[in-house]
Amino acid sequence: MQLLWDGLTDAMRLLLSGEPLVVSAAWRSLWITSLAVALAAVVGLPVGAWLARTSMPGNRLLVLMFRAGMALPTVFVGMVCYAMFSRRGPLGPFELLYTPWGIVLGELLLAFPIIVGLSHGAIKSLDPRVAETAWTLGAGPIRRWKTYISEARVGVLLALLTAFARCVTELGIAMIVGGNIKHRTRTLATATAFETSRGEFARGIALGILLLLIALIVAGLIGWLSHEEKR
Repeated sequence: MQLLWDGLTDAMRLLLSGEPLVVSAAWRSLWITSLAVALAAVVGLPVGAWLARTSMPGNRLLVLMFRAGMALPTVFVGMVCYAMFSRRGPLGPFELLYTPWGIVLGELLLAFPIIVGLSHGAIKSLDPRVAETAWTLGAGPIRRWKTYISEARVGVLLALLTAFARCVTELGIAMIVGGNIKHRTRTLATATAFETSRGEFARGIALGILLLLIALIVAGLIGWLSHEEKR
């Protein structure tokens, strides 16, 4: 208990003093995850809306595959990305391995099925009259898509926040693809694991507290939006 208490005390001192390593890892985690989720949303929301509003052979199988992809282990995604970004991989010439952009693409792959699966469920549960009204008013495909997203905005926001929470706390992709390089690819999750493993318990707790605070804020928003959706 004394070790934990001393670690917490030192961690609060580091947080209040604005330790550069802690601030740098926090900022990097936030912008990488935000960009990855935004890119995944650009592609994932139209796919989710399309799956929810079309009937074709194999539609249910695709939805099932995306829902299964929501539970992909981050280590598996990291290994796939490593194979793609390495020198012998198809994306090797772009030199994405051990760069922040490689982590962004890895987290994009992690967020994409989450956004598709949850947005599909939100749009699928809309009142059928929404689609009928859009058709009656002669709305084109893009206009109808915007209408579906607008009507299911709470569910869509839940999808985005869930994807953000999953990505910002992940370790496998950032460690395997990013390599945990100081001042370049080190995120809150990798920095927490690294600092704790080398005996810097206080710094590890400080990083872990920041990661926990971000996760709690996102979880609180998800809970509030879920309550609003039920109302």
